Amino acid sequence: MISLTKIILQKDEINTVIKVLKSGQLAQGKKVEELESTFANFCGTKYAVAVNSGTAAIHCALYTCGLKQGDEVITTPFTFVASANPILMVGAKPVFIDVDEKSLNLDPSKIESAITKKTKAIIAVNLYGQPADYSAINKIAKKYKLIVVEDAAQSVNAKYKNKKSGNLGDIGCFSFYTTKNIMCGEGGMITTNNKLYFEKARRFRHHGQDPDKRYEYFDLGYNYRMTDIAASLALVQLKRVESITEKRQQIAKLYDNAFKKIKELVIPFVSPDRTHVYHQYVLRIRRGQKISRDSLRKLLKKKGIETNIHYPKPLYQFPHLFSTKIPKTFFRVTQKVIKEVLSIPVHPHLTNEEVKYISNTIQEIF
Repeated sequence: MISLTKIILQKDEINTVIKVLKSGQLAQGKKVEELESTFANFCGTKYAVAVNSGTAAIHCALYTCGLKQGDEVITTPFTFVASANPILMVGAKPVFIDVDEKSLNLDPSKIESAITKKTKAIIAVNLYGQPADYSAINKIAKKYKLIVVEDAAQSVNAKYKNKKSGNLGDIGCFSFYTTKNIMCGEGGMITTNNKLYFEKARRFRHHGQDPDKRYEYFDLGYNYRMTDIAASLALVQLKRVESITEKRQQIAKLYDNAFKKIKELVIPFVSPDRTHVYHQYVLRIRRGQKISRDSLRKLLKKKGIETNIHYPKPLYQFPHLFSTKIPKTFFRVTQKVIKEVLSIPVHPHLTNEEVKYISNTIQEIF
């Protein structure tokens, strides 16, 4: 079976973890500080704060931005639940709007109609590895004095108008989960140019404690600290981020060339002024064809190719996120694409023979 994702740790990654283990400094320490400094420089931001997951990063971000009970946050329903759960975690309410049919990211043209007196922020998700339209989003946010949170969990090293992901809104949030483009098993990062956000995030990740005054607590906080073990692994991965990105992009280009003439398929659209880092390579299978998305998935499984559906159900259908019944017409694009998308392997450990086999198999099926 050709797996959708594959984790292979190299010698330098194993050795750096062993070195940390031998040092005795396993919790948050110098390696975390080094990762924060290196990652901020990588993204082009002034500050970075390491945490233990992407979910923790978004929770921290919303807290540092001052979100509270009764506030509203506009976001996309076409994403993983971790993009929206932190909104509830600070007592706010998610307000979902439809996505753009080409990029599958948040549709900026739908934002203003969703803004109320309670709206305080927008969470834009860089779905599958491509940044959202931040020029349009930031323009609207400035007009209504809203905070823009960039969910960059899937878009490390992506660019929008030559600015790195993580530096496209007021505050950026990354995930270093095992399947992400760079990873450390579990981990996350907050990036910002706002000193106040930086200071509040550092306190929030450690029980609300002043980083420089032990046992001095400013507010409620959580244990969201990253370990030096995880940070050491992420540092090595970050050194290889360019080669990882290039390999994913090369595979995506081969797929594009193989599938672009198959009328039943829609290949990923790369928006102007953006780079796509292909956390996922997602085909769309047009509905009404002889071969459906689900039948294609079954055929590929028989041929030894693992696939997945990212994401099969919009978030507003889950009771804990949205209790009000919404007309399906309000989410015309979301309702359409959730029945069409199919992720195929694009990880950097694929061999040329595997990429060719996947391409040829799909061509033959159609």
